[in-house]
Amino acid sequence: MDSLITAAAHALAAGDPLGALKRVALRDDAPALALRGIAMAQLGDLVRAKALLKSAARAFGRREAVARARCVVAEAEIALVSRDLSWPAKALDAARATLEAHGDRVNAAHARNVEVRRLLLIGRLDEAERMLSALDPSPLPPAARAAHELAVAGIAARRLQTKTAHAALSRAAEAARKADIPALTAEVENAALVLKTPAARLIARGEERTLLLGEVEALFASGALVVDACRNVVRDERQVVSLATRPILFALARALAEAWPADVSRSTLLARAFRAKHADESHRARLRVEIGRLRAELRALADVSATKNGFALVPRRAGEVVVLAPPVEERHAAVLAFLADGRSWSSSALAIALGASPRTVQRALEQLAEAGKVQSFGRGPARRWMTPPLTGFPTILLLPGPLPSD
Repeated sequence: MDSLITAAAHALAAGDPLGALKRVALRDDAPALALRGIAMAQLGDLVRAKALLKSAARAFGRREAVARARCVVAEAEIALVSRDLSWPAKALDAARATLEAHGDRVNAAHARNVEVRRLLLIGRLDEAERMLSALDPSPLPPAARAAHELAVAGIAARRLQTKTAHAALSRAAEAARKADIPALTAEVENAALVLKTPAARLIARGEERTLLLGEVEALFASGALVVDACRNVVRDERQVVSLATRPILFALARALAEAWPADVSRSTLLARAFRAKHADESHRARLRVEIGRLRAELRALADVSATKNGFALVPRRAGEVVVLAPPVEERHAAVLAFLADGRSWSSSALAIALGASPRTVQRALEQLAEAGKVQSFGRGPARRWMTPPLTGFPTILLLPGPLPSD
């Protein structure tokens, strides 16, 4: 490797893409193409970066397995940043295996971090955690350690393990300081904002207030009966009952919890669960059936008792009943939660991340666009959707993945 390539690689490692380009901008050999691609990615020109990396991988040839693998890892990271979730994950796994087999521990660790970030984005926390546990970050250089700790913090935050997340972010900040890469420091600072921004709303006894992520964790450990509208579950400290596939039952449970310790009239329950403006005997009969089903679902956590006016929720163990609601409640809130990261998303990538059909996501995006809440650019397969980040609207409790005890 000649001195210009070495100097350009050092510049990229230090977060200086312009310095790297000054050395290799006019060269078309394979190492220069790869370095130019990474530099363009750091500068934000992802389309050009992807093309350069593909050219570099072809130019290296089959004998340069390690160099080709590094190009694949860089291309995978670009796909992740551009939210191309259809990019073949098996190619990244094969590249990581090649790097590990040839002793390139730093780039293999980087490949693992990219895999973890992708799994984290689509809510596969168990897989991400298993992959991270197989890596010891201590021998890694500061930049790679910071990336590792950011992944640890991301998993911990989604599991509502805020102490673990705080510790990981502190280690990430220290590693970023040692790496002396401004972009990495900014990424760590941005990740830390999740723990300092209201993550949900608490509704109890007719009052409402916002909660930080740490306060949500404390609420789940408090012994209260929580009707969790972020995940459509009912939980206390010992048990979780999911009503995610039973929207009518969850609507009834939430209405009863918001009124607790008072009861809720039958007419109010009919309006909340069935949206019935003028209830007849068939509606009342259906309400009795659904109340019976709700009693059966919640039998280990609470009873639903009949009163003179309607029904009331009676917890079995908990001394308090509260509702945990998202910070913003509106139609298609989950789509907005993903777009709030400021990245541009394709509708197909959103469908993968949300676990929904592409057509469902497309309809949601079109309705949000009509309301002026999202905007698109490009056409056909190249069409992307985005929105500026919404103040006070973090995504942790809306992104996929189980909360504790789910």
